[in-house]
Amino acid sequence: MKPARGFTLIEVLVALAIVTIGMAAVLEALTSSARATLYLRHKTFAEWVALNQIEQVRLSGTFPHIGTRTGHVRFARRQWRWRQKVSDTTVPGVVRIVVRTRPLKGHDHHEWYASATGYLGRAVGPPNPLSPQWIPGSIAGVPTGAPGTPGAPGLGTAGSAEAQPLALP
Repeated sequence: MKPARGFTLIEVLVALAIVTIGMAAVLEALTSSARATLYLRHKTFAEWVALNQIEQVRLSGTFPHIGTRTGHVRFARRQWRWRQKVSDTTVPGVVRIVVRTRPLKGHDHHEWYASATGYLGRAVGPPNPLSPQWIPGSIAGVPTGAPGTPGAPGLGTAGSAEAQPLALP
């Protein structure tokens, strides 16, 4: 009968070193993932702040002045800095609004997290007073009975007791 053999001290230390290296790699991956998640969360909030700023300009009822404005706003329990640049476009009466945002404190103050672009215009002409001319017996210009419309052959009609099979070409 062979005596039971245990592990030597060197084997135990090698196994412990392998486990330690593996755990270090797992912790690094978790830390990196947590950092990326936090950055993406801030980036998403920054995009929302930028889009909200554009909508505030659109809903204000006044046409914005050409130039750059800055400010800050509280959103999602944080302070955010925004910079809004209004510039002319090649279309008369239409301006381009670019808003860039970043957290106010605690992050790199030279990097903008998000940028959103919007356009705002004044009416350049009266609305078209003409109403569309529909062909009698059609739906949006498609004659009744055309494939894909109610009443077309093979599709049946609402309230019919039986549907006819669709004929494939």
